[in-house]
Amino acid sequence: MLSPADLRELQLVEAYRQGDRSALETLLAGYQDRLYAVCLRMIGDADQARDLTQDTLVRVITGLGNFDGRSKLSTWMIRVAMNVCLTSLRRAKVRRGGDAGIGGVFSGLSRGDDGDDEDGRGGLGSWAADPREPGPERRVERSEELRNLQRAMAAIEPGQRAILILRDMQGLDYQHIAEVLDVPAGTVKSRLFRARVALRQEIDRLGPPTTP
Repeated sequence: MLSPADLRELQLVEAYRQGDRSALETLLAGYQDRLYAVCLRMIGDADQARDLTQDTLVRVITGLGNFDGRSKLSTWMIRVAMNVCLTSLRRAKVRRGGDAGIGGVFSGLSRGDDGDDEDGRGGLGSWAADPREPGPERRVERSEELRNLQRAMAAIEPGQRAILILRDMQGLDYQHIAEVLDVPAGTVKSRLFRARVALRQEIDRLGPPTTP
């Protein structure tokens, strides 16, 4: 069942197909920041994320004529962004002859669900968020925790990174994640579980935050 917002987007797509350029501008304005956030969290470098966002928008524009409306427009756009990022990471891995590491800062890690998922394991939000106002020592500790989380995200496979971003940062449900990654819906839960295990292992390997 499409929401009023989804129906409005489909109307804008049709208006663009009929030659209304302002409809395209409205669509892109509503998604540019979200697509940039996906690229930044996948790549970790702000400049490269901006370039990949532009690549994504170009692909969105050229592909709108073939968009059939069977998925939500947001799901389709995020899938385009993910494909652009994964292609970039694969190319970087080939150039470097090994793992494509990422830098930058994974900001906004507490965004997403309430920190507990249907599989009983906490999401990224549960590791990054603290409802209390932290004191100076806790702020330093949380800063180190975020750095460890950044390093751990960089160390896991890009496909695992992608599913964590979609679930815990973008807040997509399993069905929409399946559509973005083009996998059966039944496999999303197991892949998410394995991704969280891999991330937890990397965090444990890095050890507890060091404080002055």
